[in-house]
Amino acid sequence: MERNNVTTIHLLGFPELHRFRIALFLFLLITYLTTISGNLMVLIVVSFSKNLHCPMYFFLSQLTISDIMTTSDIIPNMLLVVLNNGSSMSIPQCFTQLLFFGSSEAAECFLLTVMSYDRYLAICHPLYYDSIMNNILCLKLIVISWTLAFAVTSTITVSISQFQFCRSGVDHFFCDLDPVLQLSCFDIWRVKLMCTIFSFLGILCPFLIVVVSYAYIVHTILRIQSISHRQKAFSTCGSHLTVVSIFYGALVSVYLSPDKGKSSALHKVLSMLYSVLTPLINPIIYSLRNKDIKEAFAKIF
Repeated sequence: MERNNVTTIHLLGFPELHRFRIALFLFLLITYLTTISGNLMVLIVVSFSKNLHCPMYFFLSQLTISDIMTTSDIIPNMLLVVLNNGSSMSIPQCFTQLLFFGSSEAAECFLLTVMSYDRYLAICHPLYYDSIMNNILCLKLIVISWTLAFAVTSTITVSISQFQFCRSGVDHFFCDLDPVLQLSCFDIWRVKLMCTIFSFLGILCPFLIVVVSYAYIVHTILRIQSISHRQKAFSTCGSHLTVVSIFYGALVSVYLSPDKGKSSALHKVLSMLYSVLTPLINPIIYSLRNKDIKEAFAKIF
């Protein structure tokens, strides 16, 4: 196989914001530290509080692991990109970043879907919830989610690694799929087709499952006579629905919308939503709006 002419990838980052690089660097550093601290706190609280040893919080702990992987894969190198007005990495380093980022994001898609199914069973079929959502099923759902995520991302990454690259400049702040594909010397329509199919299977299908689950949930809640019980049922789903809306909205805009007419600045902003903002707000939303987590947090700390 012919070796690549290009051995180093240059991330251009945010050249239009170079004058504000110190402020942006400090903002991202604070965001990174807050994200790691918040997700670790949720993970610790769920692990050490016996009251939270149930499927919903078990899935939440997996979601925090996914968020820690995402932000640790992206933001540290992003800080170098901002501070130095660009950064360089080798081809293997770029593919490694793409692999871990894609795996954590795909896992989050599947985990959010599993969490919506869990809420569907708890609200629509409460009498059968304990018998269906047992420890074995929970473990199977987690293993399937992570296995599918790594399998899909590995397939795409290995396919792209076979390409020969003619360009080295990536107008982005990390090695994302589309910017890396644009560096190839070859016709990439087959890989683009494969990525589109995987994107539909890994993003759109889980999203449709979430939508259907919440359609049944809303229908069931509206039939509850007691207003207090109805509000309690909505409160158990509000945090998850908020995270789903932000996360899937950004993913669909980046990976499933047509590339034509989409500026690189818009691509970066949308990428910031699911790679930086979502891992930051997940522990905040789940903690501030969840009475059980707040009580467990108070007991431990």
